[in-house]
Amino acid sequence: MNIFRKITRFLRWTITLLFVSSILVVVAYRFLPVYVTPLMFIRCYQQVKSGEHLSWHHHWVSFDDMSIYMPVAVIASEDQRFLEHHGFDYKAIQQAAESNLKGGKRLRGGSTISQQTAKNVFLWPGRSWLRKGLEAYFTFLIEMTWSKKRIMEVYLNSIEMGNGIYGVDAVAREHFNTSAKDLSRSQCALIAATLPNPRRYSSAYPSSYMLKRQRQIQAQMKHVPVME
Repeated sequence: MNIFRKITRFLRWTITLLFVSSILVVVAYRFLPVYVTPLMFIRCYQQVKSGEHLSWHHHWVSFDDMSIYMPVAVIASEDQRFLEHHGFDYKAIQQAAESNLKGGKRLRGGSTISQQTAKNVFLWPGRSWLRKGLEAYFTFLIEMTWSKKRIMEVYLNSIEMGNGIYGVDAVAREHFNTSAKDLSRSQCALIAATLPNPRRYSSAYPSSYMLKRQRQIQAQMKHVPVME
């Protein structure tokens, strides 16, 4: 019985420590730049394991040092209700579920920019119930402690935008020979068009499909307000 109590006490303190530390990290990232993410390390490991050249391009820039069109483009492409919901777009989730049940073409899966930010910054890729549960937990935390502008700032600095390319400034320099601030409206739309699968679709060498997606996103951008 003594051992059982010790184990119970140890587990209780471990869970409490993890809970408190997760909140402290989220609060800290409300103010601090996010220079590294789990995915960046995972990609480096995959590159080394497969014998590829190690590639890691990432430059943190503030929201005000990004093109005003970049947030507009990703909202139009990835999460059109980003400014309205509180982390979870239940309508998009329902639509995705209904489409999957009917066997139709799959939608984005209902994942919001807030959810993608939580996954990119705090977690690892995967579809397990544990990871999805932690994603929901961190999504709730960042929505409660960060502003929408901060969520977008971290998202656009941490998201994968090509092989070994993370964040808008890195992709601007690697693919367009410019800075995040000077990206044009059409370039932002093209970058946003790659985000469902940035390792398959390249904004540097866009296919006809990518150019079609770019035009569709530009049309949707007319209905998205500029974030300030």
